[in-house]
Amino acid sequence: DPGADASLCGMAATGASGTNAVRYGTMRPNVLNLRVVLPDGRLLHTAGPGRQPRKRAAGYDLTSLFVGSEGTLGFLTQATLRLHPLPEATAATVASFPSVGAAVACTVQVLQAAVPVARIEFLDEVMADACGRFSGMGLPAAATLLLELHGSRHSLAEQQQQTEEIVRQNGGSGLAWAEGLEERERLWSMRHNAWYAALALRPGCQGYSTDVCVPISRLPDVVVETKQDLQASSITGPMVGHVGDGNFHCLLIFNSQDPEEAQCIHAFTQRLGRRALAAGGTCTGEHGVGLGKRALLQEELGQEGLDTLRSIKAALDPHNLMNPGKVV
Repeated sequence: DPGADASLCGMAATGASGTNAVRYGTMRPNVLNLRVVLPDGRLLHTAGPGRQPRKRAAGYDLTSLFVGSEGTLGFLTQATLRLHPLPEATAATVASFPSVGAAVACTVQVLQAAVPVARIEFLDEVMADACGRFSGMGLPAAATLLLELHGSRHSLAEQQQQTEEIVRQNGGSGLAWAEGLEERERLWSMRHNAWYAALALRPGCQGYSTDVCVPISRLPDVVVETKQDLQASSITGPMVGHVGDGNFHCLLIFNSQDPEEAQCIHAFTQRLGRRALAAGGTCTGEHGVGLGKRALLQEELGQEGLDTLRSIKAALDPHNLMNPGKVV
């Protein structure tokens, strides 16, 4: 379930995910083979030409090496992907909470209760209000979870009951299940337009998306601390995320012509990355290291890890042709 302007090989190159990641996984486990043009022009099939096994143990895992490589090792030109069956029944709902802490705590409890939720997306009150106004759906300006359940008709009823109980325990309200395709598509279209809804908060300004991923057990603390940081810094930065796998984003809207404001945004992203590292997480869940998080990459992997990445880069791209200066 890709975002607004995603491509399959682009998502593979950045190791991205989507709203279905909590049930079906991110791009990495769903890519079975890649066709890659190497920097010297050779054509590589990472799992062998025409091969698509669900698992393999033959040599190094070249497919995983190129997933998330951000174009630094070669051009990804074709991807062989795993398919998942469509569920017999599907139901989606929206729940509002008194605080971001309560919404994320509900997420943790849903996962700990082993409810096989397919999608569980978080919006803080700023994002919920922006999405509601942008899409015309009129969401309450409150911390919000968007949930979707997949399964048989019998199992779905049990999952709905479990989810409703956990939502209520965390002060959630507003549960109304949508099972029709049109209504569900309207709900997820609103979520997919979050980027444009965020930009509409400050017309004429630039958007900068940053994300981190932390262990589920640490997610409530990190989200609450990040929310407090945004408020203390007076940054327009609605929060949204695939919290079912510990991943959340801050969509930072700022005036790029104002050096002081741009520096404030940069400082926030560094604090956010280090906050995730301190919690045992990673400085980026799916947006890639790119240029802005190279310092954080060294802090995350250590010098030995970074040297190993550079050795791989030098071996495959000795003339530094592919995205020079990016990542490593």
